Amino acid sequence: MNHKLSEIKQDIPRQVYEALEKSGINDLRPAQSKAIDAGLLEGKNLLVCTPTASGKTLIAEIAGTTCILEGKGKVIYITPLKALASEKYKEFKEKYKGMFNIALAIGDMDSPDYYLANYDMILCTSEKLDSLIRHNSPWIRQVRVVVADEIHLLNDVGRGPTLEILITMLRQMVKDIQIIGLSATIGNEKDLAGWLNANLVHDTWRPVKLRKGICFDGKLEFY
Repeated sequence: MNHKLSEIKQDIPRQVYEALEKSGINDLRPAQSKAIDAGLLEGKNLLVCTPTASGKTLIAEIAGTTCILEGKGKVIYITPLKALASEKYKEFKEKYKGMFNIALAIGDMDSPDYYLANYDMILCTSEKLDSLIRHNSPWIRQVRVVVADEIHLLNDVGRGPTLEILITMLRQMVKDIQIIGLSATIGNEKDLAGWLNANLVHDTWRPVKLRKGICFDGKLEFY
């Protein structure tokens, strides 16, 4: 059963509720409702496996913004690409303007970036976070929510090992950290959820139904 946004009004900060309401959200999508039921607002680790445009990012936003505005700690949002981090940064800056400080950390410079201690939400790539941890950036221990976007890239021979080590290290460094993995394509989702010690949120709903077909000689036939 899908939840109304109003049903979680008492469970999230007023500013977050008003920002979501202002953006036109009244009903939570299936995956979002399932995430709430799976312990999103109770600090549970979640692995969210749902189609593209099904509302995965909002799941991470609700957890992250609630964590920050309730004074629990910082949020790190990991993306595989600099362009994706920049996109999310611009989106969040506009949506949550004036509520908390958001930083974009995607530079190639290998440094501790001490200035990030002044920010509540840090958007970065796996490679940048690896650099920050290796430099023993003290603010890392203040992180309470970690979002791993496109977490299926754990299986990527290039980026996978770095992301796996980062998640492992963060779980060791920070007690009671909440990890939220987001992906549209995972073949072994139950195994990954087990490794993350996470509740699995699986759903097939998408805003636009996909149809398969063959286009030949100017004709399109669906099947």
